[in-house]
Amino acid sequence: MESSTSLRKTLNARTALFTLLIASTLGLAFALPAEAAQPTVGLGSAQSFAVLAGSGITNTGPTTVSGTQGGDMGSSPTTTFTGEVDVTTTGTKYAGPSSVVDDAKDDLVTAYLDAASRVPAVTLTGDLGGQTLTQGVYSGGALGLTGTLILDGGNDDAAVFIFQAESTLTTADSSSIQLTNGAQACNVFWQVGSSATFGTGSQFSGTVLALTSITATTGASFNGQLLARNGAVTLDTNTIVNDACIEAVIVPFEQEPEAEQTPAPSPAPVPEDSTEDGGVLPETGRADWLVPLAIGLGVAALATAAYLRARRSA
Repeated sequence: MESSTSLRKTLNARTALFTLLIASTLGLAFALPAEAAQPTVGLGSAQSFAVLAGSGITNTGPTTVSGTQGGDMGSSPTTTFTGEVDVTTTGTKYAGPSSVVDDAKDDLVTAYLDAASRVPAVTLTGDLGGQTLTQGVYSGGALGLTGTLILDGGNDDAAVFIFQAESTLTTADSSSIQLTNGAQACNVFWQVGSSATFGTGSQFSGTVLALTSITATTGASFNGQLLARNGAVTLDTNTIVNDACIEAVIVPFEQEPEAEQTPAPSPAPVPEDSTEDGGVLPETGRADWLVPLAIGLGVAALATAAYLRARRSA
């Protein structure tokens, strides 16, 4: 008997433990996301600069710079700006020493170090073209793009993409980046360990944070920023749009006012001598209706008693 009781207790304990493990596993599965979302890289005062360099800016041909976040252009500590007359911008072209540019360069260094330190990173191998990537941190040696890279925001307008290139970033002619499902160029960052070069007619998205130089060849277009810490930025008939992020607007639901209802007319009073449904029994001054009722109840009682006796005797 004791052995049987002990066995039951053991089985009950094991069952409880198994149930606890299952519940804990399911709870973790539902509570933890597959990948933690990354915060954006803060640019500080550098966010208004579409082009920022360390050893000067050189432009050839008509280049257009604009954007809701800013179209400023400048370089520090080398302040030269060659070919600025062919640049049309909605921002300010700083062609000489400026504390505004100096402050932006300081913030650029902070942003570069921030992007370079982000973890965990998914290791990239091969060319980026033909791939579809979701938000997160990606790292590789020399990054290259041929064809089209798709960045999928997963219906999240705050999705952040950070690419860490240990050495160079190079895009082929006519290559492109396609942003889908809420992905925005303002939340895409390319931290480049040396220099970045963009092929002729390529279409690029994101903020480029290069340690050395940035070269945009003929006709390359950008949805983002070209920021070089130490080297020069070279432009050639380019289009640069530095737009701020657009947050999703939630329109509150407003219930339409209910139409005024006209009250239903009151039913006409029923005469006391009415025999229709819902009426009252006639007032005859006598209790003639009580006799049939009493007889009916008596018959029902007798029939019930007979039925019960028959069941007991069966």
